[in-house]
Amino acid sequence: MSKIPQFEESETVEIKSSLIELKKILEALSAFSNSKGGKVFVGIDDSGQIKGVDIGKNTLENLANDIKRNTDPPLFPSIAVEVLEKKKIISIEVNESPIKPVFAFDRAFKRVGRTNQRLTSIELRELSRFGVGYCFTAQAVKGATLDDISEEAIRKFVETSKERRGWTVKYSSKQDFLAKMGLIGESNLTIAAVLLFGTDPQQYVIQSETKCGRFKGTKPLEFEDFDVIGGDLFSQVDGLMNSIKRNLKLGVKIVGKPERIEQWEYPLDAIWEGIVNGICHRDYGETSNVQVRIFDDRLEIWSPGKLPPGITVEKLKGEHESVPPNSLIAKPFFLVGLIENWGTGTNRMLEECEKAGMPEPEFKDTGTSFVITFRKDIYTEKYLLDLGLNGRQIRAVRYVKEKGKIANKEFQELNGCFRNTATNDLKDLVRKGIFKESGKKGVGSYYEIA
Repeated sequence: MSKIPQFEESETVEIKSSLIELKKILEALSAFSNSKGGKVFVGIDDSGQIKGVDIGKNTLENLANDIKRNTDPPLFPSIAVEVLEKKKIISIEVNESPIKPVFAFDRAFKRVGRTNQRLTSIELRELSRFGVGYCFTAQAVKGATLDDISEEAIRKFVETSKERRGWTVKYSSKQDFLAKMGLIGESNLTIAAVLLFGTDPQQYVIQSETKCGRFKGTKPLEFEDFDVIGGDLFSQVDGLMNSIKRNLKLGVKIVGKPERIEQWEYPLDAIWEGIVNGICHRDYGETSNVQVRIFDDRLEIWSPGKLPPGITVEKLKGEHESVPPNSLIAKPFFLVGLIENWGTGTNRMLEECEKAGMPEPEFKDTGTSFVITFRKDIYTEKYLLDLGLNGRQIRAVRYVKEKGKIANKEFQELNGCFRNTATNDLKDLVRKGIFKESGKKGVGSYYEIA
């Protein structure tokens, strides 16, 4: 008999000859649950040949109970019987667990190639820290029932997912839908289910509301406006965005004579990306809220929680993987088109700010919160005129905002002036704190925004 390719062991496939190897089977399920998920086929030998399994009346039920009893948190895999070459084999499939690490017989494993390796103490600590968000949103909600789930919200979600991602799911009941989404346990709703589709999520998770505050000046001391936005997480995105827009100014940007375009104080697409990431990826186990703080000179988005292991502030500004800390929330957010799951959210923020000619957003991990800071472009036409700049200097500021720097010769070419005039204008811009001189003194020097 030839070897069947689908039964070759891999990162997501394990084969066992019989149920006598229960310990090894559970170790594989632990490893799969702690990584990308996978399948264990029972009734196939090491060479990939079909041997079959004797299946009695209670074989599958006993297997399910053995798996549940000897895994922590308990696993509830999909168990099925397949018939190949007139012989019965058992397939046991698990998805990546929303709660990590998963132990089997008091040990936790990871999948490395075709082997199951026991997690080290360091790996256990990292996985546990990373799993905080998972653990909380995957927990059961005490007292919550299907009556707390909005059928209208589910139907809207199903329609939007089909429209934006081509995702189709047959909706027959609340319980069936939530089970397919992995949002309900044996009988209890998960916190994620209530957050996403609850009629009143804050009844069970009070910290899930978001806040937007407009402060007077540059310090969080005196409010000019304050909003608390509740409801499910999808509606919070729109509600928070509306509150932000109400507290921002829509001004006019001069892009050339006589062309003028309307522009918000901050690029809205970048702000939107920031609040979606904040709401989707925050640690809901923390008692603080997602907050937007608007000051005279900046806008800050505070999201409770830490960056996932392996992700740094520096990495966020370049190409990086997607490591969503709340998979039960991230998948529905992806399906309705709010996130892409490619680790590109922070890159889009950078691009939108660059397109708007505004400073690059700042990312900061405080240890308890992740903070995104957008700083406004204060160098407006009015501001520069109020400083007493002439037309040549204003053109030079626009040029540097677009190109990043300007040399004396470029200033001359831009304005059609002599070197002495350019030198005097540039020195005046440095004196007024708008430009700073960089590079080598003399021919190699250039000027940047200070």
